[in-house]
Amino acid sequence: MLERSELADNALQALHDEDYDVPFNTQSLNHDGLIFMGGRASESLNGEWTFCVDLLDTGLRQKWFAMLPEEPENRTEPWDYDPYMGETVPVPSNWAMLKEKWYFFEGSTWYTRPLDVDEIDETKRTFLRFGAAAYDCKIFLNGEFVGNHYGASTPFCVELTGKLKPGRNWIMACVNNIRTRNRVPMRNTDWFNYGGLYREVSIFQTPKSLIKDFFLFLVPDGTYSKLCAEVTIDGPLTEEAVELNIPSLDIDIAVPLDETGKGKIEFAAAPDLWRPETPVLYDVTVTYGEDQVSDRVGFRQIERRGTDIVLNGEPLFLRGISVHEDDAELGKVTSEADLRCRFDHARELGCNYLRLAHYPHHELAAQLADELGFLLWEEIPVYWAIDFENPATYRDAENQLCELIKRDRNRASVVIWSVGNENPDTDARLEFMKGLADTAKRLDPTRLTSAACLVNHAQNRIEDRLATHIDVIGLNEYYGWYEEDFEDLAAIGENSDPDRPVVISETGADGVIGEKGPTKGLFSEDYMAEVYTKQIATLRQLAYVKGMSPWILYDFRVERRQNIFQNGYNHKGLIAADKKTKKKAFHILADYYRQIAAGQGNTRKAS
Repeated sequence: MLERSELADNALQALHDEDYDVPFNTQSLNHDGLIFMGGRASESLNGEWTFCVDLLDTGLRQKWFAMLPEEPENRTEPWDYDPYMGETVPVPSNWAMLKEKWYFFEGSTWYTRPLDVDEIDETKRTFLRFGAAAYDCKIFLNGEFVGNHYGASTPFCVELTGKLKPGRNWIMACVNNIRTRNRVPMRNTDWFNYGGLYREVSIFQTPKSLIKDFFLFLVPDGTYSKLCAEVTIDGPLTEEAVELNIPSLDIDIAVPLDETGKGKIEFAAAPDLWRPETPVLYDVTVTYGEDQVSDRVGFRQIERRGTDIVLNGEPLFLRGISVHEDDAELGKVTSEADLRCRFDHARELGCNYLRLAHYPHHELAAQLADELGFLLWEEIPVYWAIDFENPATYRDAENQLCELIKRDRNRASVVIWSVGNENPDTDARLEFMKGLADTAKRLDPTRLTSAACLVNHAQNRIEDRLATHIDVIGLNEYYGWYEEDFEDLAAIGENSDPDRPVVISETGADGVIGEKGPTKGLFSEDYMAEVYTKQIATLRQLAYVKGMSPWILYDFRVERRQNIFQNGYNHKGLIAADKKTKKKAFHILADYYRQIAAGQGNTRKAS
């Protein structure tokens, strides 16, 4: 095979080179470059971006990113696409929701927008921040490739220092959402494969030396009397320490730095503890030279004691619901109003906990949960079939986990990091998932780990080798729906003897309401209600079950469900896709949670 340097001059590389993508898949935009954003001023780059779909990856082959703006009448060659004029789309958005012809499109798209700079301040550093781009996002500035990011739901930063010029600059993003074998998730999922720049994009500046990372937490030693701060500085070390200030606790201390710019300190403090009933938050500022960041942090301790989940020393039952990021009109785009609606419905259900499935949700979700007093399970999409033996797949999964943890580990509401969902029990999978669980503990020793584990259906018992490497066993079970014999659920309950808590991370049934819904049998609202009634009657007897998050709060869009009742939707929502119409099962679950909260009607016994 000829090397690139040996290709003849007439080889027409743009037409024949199938390795055109290789130079742009560096994955250089990853968790190592993520910058702590609390309190930072930024300028929004949301709004209209020039847009084009690119099914054949012509843009990378022909290097559209290198074309300079030029009036059509002055061009000496025809362009297949003009990045600087033509059709525009709003950012944030999912292209599937903008035009019918883009609904099922999977491939590359190009986003372009100008960035005008009055003058270059040599004393500052400049960064772009993308809240999320699904899935592979390649960034170009003024024709220069500056890096790419893998992962559909986590943020990333792009440094532009030294690359901007006075006057007009051009930012281009090539966003590709094709499902491949070495990505996380892989090809087969059970939610819609939305693509695009669907979270906020911004630009911000910092001093040359900046606070890159900041983690503040209650030391999990059971005393509730010590805090720990971890800080990372990026850039020249101009001072020996970082100043940490928590006015409400009369704390103003210095965090000494080592030669690498990292600092860690434990210190005495007596904060009021954060809990769902009293979600106390403290204003915190961190200062290093000319850089300052801030946050609102709650302090609590979550731990496992045998089969109990314990919050601030008190056993806890997680009264929850699972949720997707999905909207009938906006797709995966969300807003504060949408999130507050979600939490309002969870409150009406009697929830103290939500499972944010199956990928990192918008960062505002955890910020609001802190404020409103909800516990959260957050996870990465190591979902179904995964190429567990491929190092590239692990690299993707671990990076998504690190980005999620670094983004949200100051959020008191987040109590569980989940590293996977419904994966087959193989040696490669065990090593893969154990590595992720270990990474979560290394980055954050203050939270529990979990995954949706497996059942040995031959012996009707919870049985998964991963269970010994995580704190909480997640169990997805659909007895009465996918599993026909409901009596098997009771058998599993009796046959299982886990040494750690089990959370029913999914259960439920489809219930289609309205004119398209049947009046009885599968997919009817009554059948769904019957499944919930049976599930509650069975699960409430198991002492090791310490929570549940049925599937799911709202009906949501998914390609793979296409029978006459589903029509491209999963209808297991307790509320219809309009996010207003409640089904009968909503009230059944709410009544059960009221009983649990009141300490009534619990017949739990050890198996």
